[in-house]
Amino acid sequence: MFRSIRIDAVLIQAVIAGALSFAHLHDLAEAAGQTGWKAWAYPVSVDLLLVAVWRRLRTERSKLAWFWFLVALVASLGANVATAGLLDLDHVPAWLRILVAGWPALAFLGGTLLAHTPPERTPDAAPAPAPVPVVDRPEVPEPASEITAPEPAPALPQAPATAVPPALVDHARKVATEHRTRTGSDIDTATLRARLGIPEDLAGAIVAQLA
Repeated sequence: MFRSIRIDAVLIQAVIAGALSFAHLHDLAEAAGQTGWKAWAYPVSVDLLLVAVWRRLRTERSKLAWFWFLVALVASLGANVATAGLLDLDHVPAWLRILVAGWPALAFLGGTLLAHTPPERTPDAAPAPAPVPVVDRPEVPEPASEITAPEPAPALPQAPATAVPPALVDHARKVATEHRTRTGSDIDTATLRARLGIPEDLAGAIVAQLA
């Protein structure tokens, strides 16, 4: 099945404008001395430059694209105005012949620049701030809900009691009796130690047994 062709007023206007502009460029080129196939090549050259400019303007609005758009527009509109009766096509001035003769090189230069010039770069946006590293904090133990009593310190081992020979105890008892009779008071550890010539811990153990 064939698709139905939609008639668009804008498309019709574009076809009419293109055909008239094409014919005017051909007539101007032919009046400037470009006869035969060369006269037909001029309107093709202008239209191809407009196509190259249009493709460049679709991607970016650079100054280069706008400049060559104005050049191609002046060439097209100039041909339309020149062939409207304002210019004697039988006696074309020399400067117009020079412009028509130099147009192919100018159009080639514009097309080459539009095709091979890299697009203009827009200024880069400000870099995003670097993410702040998250530092893992050590876990703090939660306080105990109940206060525990400190554990009691282990008891120190007690030193074994000093063993006192019974004979020494009997001798010390006699010395203590003699000391009480003479002084009227019980003998102390220092005196007993001095009288018997024994160590202090042994004298203390004997005094404890005599008490």
